[in-house]
Amino acid sequence: MANKINFQQLLEDLISKLKKEGELPSLLLHSCCAPCSSYVLEYLSQFFSITVFYYNPNIWPDEEFRKRVLEQEEFIQKLPTKHKIGFIAGNYDTERFYAMAKGKEHLREGGERCFDCYRLRLEESAVLAKDKGFDYFCTTLSISPLKNAQKLNEIGEELAQKYGVKYLPSDFKKKNGYLRSTQLSKEYGMYRQDYCGCIYSKVQRDKEKKESQMI
Repeated sequence: MANKINFQQLLEDLISKLKKEGELPSLLLHSCCAPCSSYVLEYLSQFFSITVFYYNPNIWPDEEFRKRVLEQEEFIQKLPTKHKIGFIAGNYDTERFYAMAKGKEHLREGGERCFDCYRLRLEESAVLAKDKGFDYFCTTLSISPLKNAQKLNEIGEELAQKYGVKYLPSDFKKKNGYLRSTQLSKEYGMYRQDYCGCIYSKVQRDKEKKESQMI
């Protein structure tokens, strides 16, 4: 079995190189939600000129989507950073998500349906990063202990090759990143959802909560 790559170390090595060269590259950062973006923005805004791209057609229901978009915009405005952070709201094109998920509705969280959802959101980010001339693109998704950082980075690198825009390697949960995100969420009084976002994750989460109450 091949050794897993330490993507966080790759990121730190790249940041050291950028600091030495005095560069401030532009980064299109896909965000799944404000709480997950909190530590990532606090950390990366020191080294990159960031625009947050909120593209999550998987979110269910509509009210949840709107709540998360608003939370993201408000957090960006409140967070003190050295370099101003931009924001782009992606289309809420749910039909793309449901077409992608067709036939995989029964799968548990963390499997092939989720991997395809990673790809859907990362590909939209790569296309936009290419069109807008960003130096790098990346996603906040690896901050979650429930997300597969190895798979996220594999997909990101594949799309980087396809579209000719650099992918920023990362595993933001490392170095207490996830812990810091929970601290920032409390500090800023953020709304933290208890399911990933899609209807399938909501159904699974509700079932798990019901089963735990029966124990």
